[in-house]
Amino acid sequence: MRVFVTGGTGFAGSHLVDALLAAEDEIFTLVHPATSLQELPQHPRLTRLMGDLLDLAALREHMEAIKPDVIYHLAGQASPALSWHNPALTLAVNAGGTANILEAALAGGRPRVLIVSSADVYGPIRATDLPLTETTPVEPRHPYGVSKWAAGQLARLYWERYQLPAIEARPFNHIGPRQAAGFVVPDFASQLAAIKLGQRPATLSVGNLAAERDFTDVRDVAAAYQALAAQGQPGECYLICSGQAVSIEWLLQTLVELAGIPVTITPDPARMRPSDTPCLYGDYGKIKRDTGWQPQIPLRQSLADAFADWLARLA
Repeated sequence: MRVFVTGGTGFAGSHLVDALLAAEDEIFTLVHPATSLQELPQHPRLTRLMGDLLDLAALREHMEAIKPDVIYHLAGQASPALSWHNPALTLAVNAGGTANILEAALAGGRPRVLIVSSADVYGPIRATDLPLTETTPVEPRHPYGVSKWAAGQLARLYWERYQLPAIEARPFNHIGPRQAAGFVVPDFASQLAAIKLGQRPATLSVGNLAAERDFTDVRDVAAAYQALAAQGQPGECYLICSGQAVSIEWLLQTLVELAGIPVTITPDPARMRPSDTPCLYGDYGKIKRDTGWQPQIPLRQSLADAFADWLARLA
């Protein structure tokens, strides 16, 4: 099968590329040099294409030449915090870039298209709203959430107007090897790895550990993307999650245990920002019903692999 991937050098995208290579697909991945993070493997079935989501003409040329069977659209501005610094660019890349991918798909033989949105489209959630489902009302609270909501709506609209088989994936937090700093697990894991290697004092300053969130292994998320591309219903959205919430404190304590080192954990008042949503988790019933997908990798294994990855990087 011929597949076109955007965001293949990102965290989830790099794992998706691995999974697609294992499935013996022929992969064409769009690379934006200024924002690429992960090195792509050298492989005869993997072709790199330099490009930009905002260059519609070039995207159309790629699609007309490749005629992919499936498009996986993962690329975009991925930080809610950064979206406040440049809201217009976030909207342009995440919503406008998605529109360009869908337009280019029309010229590329109308392949199946998986648009990766985000659970950040939901706003503050009450306990009575849990677990979140595909029918939970959305109320994004930052430009990033608005941009991802728009991207998902475009997938639905292109199915309704053009019968382009576009599907929206709405993943929750995902963790594992290769994740960049700036997220809770790599921030903890990188500090603990540095302590274990003797590169910093054995003290961790932490913020609010009480919040509870839904975490899924990134390799399970990549498998969910493949399942949706094959069996998801066009015009529909699907949550990708574990179906349970764990506290940030549990993540930290498990990582400390896995590191096997004595650590002093110090609360930092400057980091103590109360969460407007104390607990958040989703229901993966819809994707399981339509594709058979469900999480496979235990959370403790995800944390162990993330810690080992940071040990290797820092060593």
